[in-house]
Amino acid sequence: MIKEIKLKKGRDESVRRFHPWIFSGAVAVADDSIKEGDIVRVVSREGDFLAYGHYQEGSISVRILSFDESVLPEGEFWFDRIVAARCMRESLAMKNTTCYRLVHGEGDGLPGLIIDIYGEVAVIQAHSVGMFLSRGEIASALEKVYGNALKAVYDKSAGTAPHKAGLDLNDGYLLGSYSDESLVLENGHKFTVNWKEGQKTGFFLDQRDNRFLVGEYSKGRNVLNLFCYTGGFSIYALSCGAERVVSVDSSKSAIEMLERNVDANFNASEVNHISVCDDAIDYLYGVEKGVFDMMIVDPPAFAKHRGALNNALRAYRRLNEAAISKIARGGYLFTYSCSQVVDRNMFYLTVFSAAAATGRNVRILRRLTQPADHPVNIYHPEGEYLKGLLLYVE
Repeated sequence: MIKEIKLKKGRDESVRRFHPWIFSGAVAVADDSIKEGDIVRVVSREGDFLAYGHYQEGSISVRILSFDESVLPEGEFWFDRIVAARCMRESLAMKNTTCYRLVHGEGDGLPGLIIDIYGEVAVIQAHSVGMFLSRGEIASALEKVYGNALKAVYDKSAGTAPHKAGLDLNDGYLLGSYSDESLVLENGHKFTVNWKEGQKTGFFLDQRDNRFLVGEYSKGRNVLNLFCYTGGFSIYALSCGAERVVSVDSSKSAIEMLERNVDANFNASEVNHISVCDDAIDYLYGVEKGVFDMMIVDPPAFAKHRGALNNALRAYRRLNEAAISKIARGGYLFTYSCSQVVDRNMFYLTVFSAAAATGRNVRILRRLTQPADHPVNIYHPEGEYLKGLLLYVE
């Protein structure tokens, strides 16, 4: 029997507006036998049905899976949601691309779940106990939806599922097996992805559109790609005629994968590329002014929780101030933040402050975000986590 959670009077407005989170402060009554990860039935103070969702400990008490009383989150529910997610991705007509995000949490009505597709392999990340406990059903649904096109389902939740819940957090294959890496295509470019050892699920799929845009601006440019990881931006810049690309990352394994990706896409004589294993910020501080007329600044999340917000904003300001001060006249700066707690306006204001400190004339050419396979639920604007700016610096 599904256990019930009752909300306080007047605290059901956001649920009625289809926001997929119920915060702990809104809960009036919860059965003491409810365990983290359980499916719960959420009702108003008057007893009206509101939603089904996964219960969890913390500030968010319920992540909502269904607002329809007739749609229980079990059995065919997983199949139906994954079919809907796949149909949406197929409608995007991503040409010459074999890697994409299939499920983007709240954006696909599955809060706490990420599924990325790399050719014949699906990689799952659970960010909640409920999704972690549902991995078997999710993997079976993936197998049913994709059939023979899917050879393996890999679970990479050890770094994302709640550690305090006492779960058995060991990454591994839920279905099938594979070599732990695959050569995939993104807009015709080749990338080797290792989901076992790589960051996140193995590749930063959320920068696909921005990588394409970098390519459009790269011809004849001297490009510095900071926090380059395995070289996504670098490959696009080189393929579109950059004069020279310098790629910098502190991870030796990322640099090794970057060099493999360069070799997979070009002959050594075709491109002028230099890879540097160094702290990206230290490297930027040591760059002479005017050497690079295009820079990509795509750091990891400086703030993963609100307690780190102020330090993160200071770090973004220092980083962007250094980049704006060093870039050549007429240079293009692509700058990003993937910190969810740093909202769009905070990031813009921080970059504005950085530009003002340099005294240079800076123009915004474009505001940048995540691609369409990372959809944002219109009722959950918090899902728009990636923000960026394309700046022209005189």
